[in-house]
Amino acid sequence: MNDTPAPPTRRDRRKAQTRQRISDVATVLFLRHGFDQVTVGQIAEAADVSKVTVFNHFPRKEDMLLDRGPEAARLITDAVGDRAPGETPLGALRRVLVERARTEEPLGGFADRFTEFWRLVADSPALRDRARELYQELESVLAECLAEANPERRADAALAAALALAAYRTAFHAAASRMLAGTPAAEVVDDHIAAVERSLRAVEHAVECAVERAADER
Repeated sequence: MNDTPAPPTRRDRRKAQTRQRISDVATVLFLRHGFDQVTVGQIAEAADVSKVTVFNHFPRKEDMLLDRGPEAARLITDAVGDRAPGETPLGALRRVLVERARTEEPLGGFADRFTEFWRLVADSPALRDRARELYQELESVLAECLAEANPERRADAALAAALALAAYRTAFHAAASRMLAGTPAAEVVDDHIAAVERSLRAVEHAVECAVERAADER
């Protein structure tokens, strides 16, 4: 059986290009004028599409800026699903998150230019709420990946996912806060990586201890 996905069609590519153009245009407008000051109509006009097209790609205005949810979900599923032999699911996730931190990619990486984006999110209650929702969605994705990777521990998957992402979010917010206060990205990355390594190892150890304790009590 061949599980290789079919290559995207021309229609798929055009849709992806339109979606990216809308997101790029919206991001520029939000950064320039503020999230609440920009209307969907203005975004549609600047992207040279209809408002219907905008809503077809982004039912929520917040997702035009916070548009990397699907990419983050794939990052998690690929990390767990493609882990090396002998590598634990949370160990694979930790490795991938550390690898991303060493890049300047918008998803998980650090660069001085990101501070303007982070400040925009921090200043908008609507964007902060949507960011929290996205974390919850990713928590569910990770929980399902952990359950599939270790079916006999399905009952522990939700807790492990919640702890792992809470640990990562704490480390990321600490690093982002330092940069928002003026510390260059180059001075933040190593501390962030150390925090991710330390906290996710602690989560994995805590989950293992809880499982062993529960087994002893049965």
